[in-house]
Amino acid sequence: MKALILVGGFGTRLRPLTLSVPKPLVEFANKPMILHQIEALKAIGVTEVVLAINYQPEVMLNFLKDFEAKLEIKITCSQETEPLGTAGPLALARDKLIDNSGEPFFVLNSDVISEYPLKEMIEFHKSHGGEASIMVTKVDEPSKYGVVVTEESTGRVERFVEKPKLFVGNKINAGIYLLSPLVLDRIELRPTSIEKEIFPKIASEKKLYAMVLPGFWMDIGQPRDYITGLRLYLESLRKKSSPKLASRLHIIGNVLVDESAKIGDGCLIGPDVAIGPGCVVESGVRLSRCTVMRGVRVKKHACVSSSILGWHSTVGQWARVENMTILGEDVHVGDEVYSNGGVVLPHKEIKSSILKPEIVM
Repeated sequence: MKALILVGGFGTRLRPLTLSVPKPLVEFANKPMILHQIEALKAIGVTEVVLAINYQPEVMLNFLKDFEAKLEIKITCSQETEPLGTAGPLALARDKLIDNSGEPFFVLNSDVISEYPLKEMIEFHKSHGGEASIMVTKVDEPSKYGVVVTEESTGRVERFVEKPKLFVGNKINAGIYLLSPLVLDRIELRPTSIEKEIFPKIASEKKLYAMVLPGFWMDIGQPRDYITGLRLYLESLRKKSSPKLASRLHIIGNVLVDESAKIGDGCLIGPDVAIGPGCVVESGVRLSRCTVMRGVRVKKHACVSSSILGWHSTVGQWARVENMTILGEDVHVGDEVYSNGGVVLPHKEIKSSILKPEIVM
């Protein structure tokens, strides 16, 4: 069985992190985003993953070579010379996706994090006999999204309503699809939207079905949603009683700590924190709702909340970093400096406080 992951473009919403690596390689819960998906696909028997990409394919492939061997799964790239939207890449990768088996293939958006109930999706797809299955998730504010209106009993998709003013339903497209090879005959090699052009056509022929995603879902393509996604992901680990979660005296709530990280005395860490490999958290530090990436040093008595600290950065003694501060790679925040929502580009030194959210070039 095969799968295509829509990797796409420049990851501008997650800058400054994506100035150092392509977005799918940015760590989420101490593991590159795309690896969460590849591992889930491998677990249900997918043997080949195609990455649809138009930016830095060599960086992606070099990085994933190690995992290809480790996971025993074939990873290839299909490179766009121009952005092809969400359907065009399927036409471009057609020869890689089609074999003689007639089996359906998965398509995933690379920003989506969930429990990936892919096995259940295969069973759902077989049961309805249609041409395509999409995963939908229920949201509290459907007016911000495109809503998928389905027949309650069968899950057959009736129509799509873009950002409805009146309530028509609360299910939105979750960016995980299982498609029969026949769908490829509907897609031309040009910039095309699968959501706006291809799916409505299949729905009008009564061949599109939607399965409600059990468990959590988040599109983590921007910082605020990334932080929320981390909370939901760690919560799902807690429900499964995962041994990955740290349990020590100074930890509250759900926290991931890489085994190579060092944590000093008198810290208070959590809830909803991920601390990556090689990090040093000195004594008396307070961390909550944040991601501390590989090689970061947080010095004595600093306080970090609702923020992302990029690779090999340092936060000085008694510094305070909060309110969606994003430090790019190798950023150094001075002692006693305050950052209120600063977005700091890589290789910078911050010597004076950032009092209101702004980009530091």
